[in-house]
Amino acid sequence: MLNSFRQSMAWLHTWFGLVLGFVLMAAFFFGALSVFDREIDRWSNPATRFEPQPMPSYDKVLRPAFERMQPTKDAVDAMRPRVNGDMPQRFDTVVSWSAYTTHRDPVLALYAGYEVPNAKDPEETIWAYGTIDPRDGRVLSNDQLKIGSEFFYPMHYSLTLDWKNLGFWIVGFSALVMLAALVSGVVMHRKIFREFFTFRPDKARLRSVLDLHNLTGVVALPFHFFFAFTGLVIFAGTYYFPVGHTQLHDLHELHAQIEANETGLPHERAGVAAGLASVDGMVAETQRRWQAKDKAGDVGFLVLQHVGDANGYVSVYRAGTDRIALVGDGIHFKASTGELIREDPPASAVGRVSEFLTGLHLQHFRHWLLRWLYVLGGLAGAVCIATGFVFFVEKRKRQHAQQGSQGARIVDALAVTTVTGMVLAALGILVANRLLPETLPGRGDFERYAFWGTWALAFVHAGLRSAPVAQGRANPAWREQCWAIAMLAVIAIALNWITTGDHLLKTLSAGYWPVAGVDLFLLFGATVAAMMARKLTKNAAIAQPRIDTEPAHV
Repeated sequence: MLNSFRQSMAWLHTWFGLVLGFVLMAAFFFGALSVFDREIDRWSNPATRFEPQPMPSYDKVLRPAFERMQPTKDAVDAMRPRVNGDMPQRFDTVVSWSAYTTHRDPVLALYAGYEVPNAKDPEETIWAYGTIDPRDGRVLSNDQLKIGSEFFYPMHYSLTLDWKNLGFWIVGFSALVMLAALVSGVVMHRKIFREFFTFRPDKARLRSVLDLHNLTGVVALPFHFFFAFTGLVIFAGTYYFPVGHTQLHDLHELHAQIEANETGLPHERAGVAAGLASVDGMVAETQRRWQAKDKAGDVGFLVLQHVGDANGYVSVYRAGTDRIALVGDGIHFKASTGELIREDPPASAVGRVSEFLTGLHLQHFRHWLLRWLYVLGGLAGAVCIATGFVFFVEKRKRQHAQQGSQGARIVDALAVTTVTGMVLAALGILVANRLLPETLPGRGDFERYAFWGTWALAFVHAGLRSAPVAQGRANPAWREQCWAIAMLAVIAIALNWITTGDHLLKTLSAGYWPVAGVDLFLLFGATVAAMMARKLTKNAAIAQPRIDTEPAHV
């Protein structure tokens, strides 16, 4: 039984942070990288290194691209067990076509959903995905992995563990526990305002590590609390409590039908073939209506529902460039005639709060200073967790050495893997991206293998080099992996230059910040890692003689 409430909170903070800090480290680090996921995409896919484009013409660009789309063989094979009988050679009944872009996207993401004949669940849809150059409709290879938006971003909220949505649950549970850890941390630190200004790097290592842990935790405390909470809110209805499609399925369907009657947007196909009026005309009318209400007219999301059917309709949504709240301002038209069906009304007070919180978390708006504050907040969270690991090990390793315990050694090896190993893995996928041939089949899979392989090697290295921790000394893997980070970051910059010709002087002089920014960030990371490696090497040189002359403990 602990002696006081504060001691109970300290115990809670320590062990919750230790057990789930490994997951939260990934959420913070890859969340910080995901703030500039589109820029990382352009660095990793040289074919997309051109300026962001507006939503293109439907008739000239989008329709031909949609008509070429079909589900991949893997998607068909995955669907096969859920179908009675044979799968069709081609899917022709279109549930929806949609195109999505942002003010930072040079390329356009396309999604096509099709009805599946004889599906065990008649409402199940098979999907096809594609990416095109919006200037001419040219299809980009699906083997070109968008490292920022298709890998780093999902790592932030799902660890890319898709089986049974396991990754979402792990990250969600960790975020919930993080809220408890934040509250317990505030209770522990009664002089929290003073810690806002306290960092003593010249003090003993344990003291300076704790100062940095407290400082990064306090400075970004509102950021950490807000993003943990809003992340849970965003995924609550989709993954954590999906009552609409499980426990309350029938009620959900009834609600959808009532909503369709009220809004005029058909819930199901009529089964009667119909043509399609000019979608470009519908987009122009939408922009005219937005302009009349003094709203920015960029189209971010275009959806064609029940394509080729009398119940088909077209929805045009506004891009989230000019505001924080994630509001679509959708305007909907009857597909066969172009007649206006509905203009979305303003949200209720509760709806506006939800839109604001969601928009602030997902940051689709155009505000570069705020984006960099997001990066700093995410990195502050990563540093807070990393220093928490270091403090835990440093405080206990001598005691564990006297007792012959391997606990500190295990935690330290895992901490090295999570902190420096994670950074090495991120650099590993960037290096592989520039080394692998552009035409290599399954290229994206090999890039993923490079990520996980690099991380696995970092884990093995951290474990093999952790023996000194069991003797009360520092793990040399920390400084060795810092040197490796500095080296790989420089290699990634050099490979970008060699394989594309886009070196820093060229991208900076041209003002092409997406690629220049990634290279500069890599250079900054290499510098910080090299400085840390030198400091750790110096500390090891000072500590080694003292440790070697200490009397052995019996």
